[in-house]
Amino acid sequence: MKYKKYFRKTSLKQNGVGNFFLKEVKRKSPKTFLEVGVFHGVTARNVCELLHLIHKSDFKYIGLDLFDENDENKSEVIPSTYFSNPFKKLYFKYIKKQNPYSKAAVEDLLKKFKDNITLIKGNSNLILKKIDMSKIDYVFLDGGHTYETVKNDLECCLEVVQSNGTIMCDDYNFGHLPDVKKAIDEFVKNNKLKCEILFDGRFAKIER
Repeated sequence: MKYKKYFRKTSLKQNGVGNFFLKEVKRKSPKTFLEVGVFHGVTARNVCELLHLIHKSDFKYIGLDLFDENDENKSEVIPSTYFSNPFKKLYFKYIKKQNPYSKAAVEDLLKKFKDNITLIKGNSNLILKKIDMSKIDYVFLDGGHTYETVKNDLECCLEVVQSNGTIMCDDYNFGHLPDVKKAIDEFVKNNKLKCEILFDGRFAKIER
């Protein structure tokens, strides 16, 4: 299965990184998948397509994101929502009449799997503490990139790894995001976990 862009923005679109990511997910073939940092929903749609191919309707996808740019969230790194492609601008403004970085727009993209998905709007520092991690066996962590947020998100997802699940972290070894690497390295060391660095430092795969 190849990673598709669905006429939206995604950070996994270049140099085969999306295809690599899907192969990694397929290795574990999880039934309950949590994504922190949904953005336009492109990875969400690709993951749902993959899990449906493997499990038919017997899978769950949970997506958590701010789904908003405002003063309350200004400390978090939100990918640019600006489209350089003028056709995409026109498409979302006049045809879809949607902000692609909105819960409603992502729900629309995932409507094919409406019985399998749960989208949650909010800050992971608050929301993840309320999610039952015993039901989740794969986490894709690509939410807030501050040290405090990455640390919080990892600690909230520790139970997933302890239950033989996987946490896949994006943006591990990006020079302009040193807090991500610092938080991941500390989490792995403090909890005596295994961490495999993949795709030239792009991903950190954490397992027991």
